[in-house]
Amino acid sequence: MTPVCSALVVVLVEPAGPLNIGSIARLCANFEVAELRLVNPQADPLDDDSRRMAVHGADHLHQASHYDCLVDAVSDCRRVVGTCGRLDHGDIPLSHPEAALRWLGTPGLRAENGDDRHTVALVFGREDRGLSNDELRVCQKVVTLHSGSHYPSLNLSHAVAVLLHDYARIHQLDRPAISASEDPAPASQLSDLIADASDLLLEVGFLLEHTAAARMGKVQDLLQRARIRSPEVALLRGMIRQLRWAVHRDRS
Repeated sequence: MTPVCSALVVVLVEPAGPLNIGSIARLCANFEVAELRLVNPQADPLDDDSRRMAVHGADHLHQASHYDCLVDAVSDCRRVVGTCGRLDHGDIPLSHPEAALRWLGTPGLRAENGDDRHTVALVFGREDRGLSNDELRVCQKVVTLHSGSHYPSLNLSHAVAVLLHDYARIHQLDRPAISASEDPAPASQLSDLIADASDLLLEVGFLLEHTAAARMGKVQDLLQRARIRSPEVALLRGMIRQLRWAVHRDRS
């Protein structure tokens, strides 16, 4: 099996500290990250402090892409790993960091189909509260670092450094083979499926407005655990469309 070529991007959700943003831009240069992506940053990425900390990673600051929400930021990513330092992440399963980083794929090699890019993402949350549970559900795998249970949350730039180092170490040592056919459905497809299903289930009375988000969150957790793929998402959306047509036909 030919390893998949991974172009790794780092996604920061609502970063608030210019020093952190600059330090992470430097790390992106250190570990040859393809791109830095910022979701609704709460500080100017080109602040003097940020540029000073970036050193030779200034290009990553100037070329960073900006997005309004996480789903948009990872819409082109074949595999997405999120990070969680909170103890209250509900029923969202946590993966071992090494297994999740292996799953992201091998950097720098060409895939079987000749594609040069198989974009994958590492997602990091806010300095004060990390990623919300809804944002964690956008990620196909979620990892937490092995810090002490009494104070598990690391400084944002430190967490990025640990995971980028481990990603580089894992893939430089043995270049684990990953098949592109194993890719789960992109976050945007799964989000659209959940929205379609929620609308239909509200319409037929299975869901109530005040509990719909929580119950559909559990459905999304189930689909993520199953590693649902794009053809399967298309099948389910087709079923939803047919059910909606049948409901409206019977009511007319």
